Amino acid sequence: MKLAMVISQTNPELVFNAFRLANFSRKEGDEVKVFLLAEGVELDGINDPKFDVRGQAESFLQAGGNILACGTCLKLRNSQGSELCPLSTMKDLHTLIREADRVVTF
Repeated sequence: MKLAMVISQTNPELVFNAFRLANFSRKEGDEVKVFLLAEGVELDGINDPKFDVRGQAESFLQAGGNILACGTCLKLRNSQGSELCPLSTMKDLHTLIREADRVVTF
């Protein structure tokens, strides 16, 4: 299955669980792509002692997952992006959604 996940929040527990699902899906053999939108592009800034968001996101990348981040949303926050939040476009989001079997939003 091709799974597209759109994360537009910074709530640590929510983002942590979104990446837990992404990691589980990868282990099940699914192709998973995550698109960060709106507040979601602030992924690098999520720091919570209960929820290791960065660890889950890094595990996802190491498992062959793909993370994209809205370039406009990054620019609005004066950010150039990062390894966890690579600059992307609406065209990329459109392609991700069009090619996915399922789209899940957080």
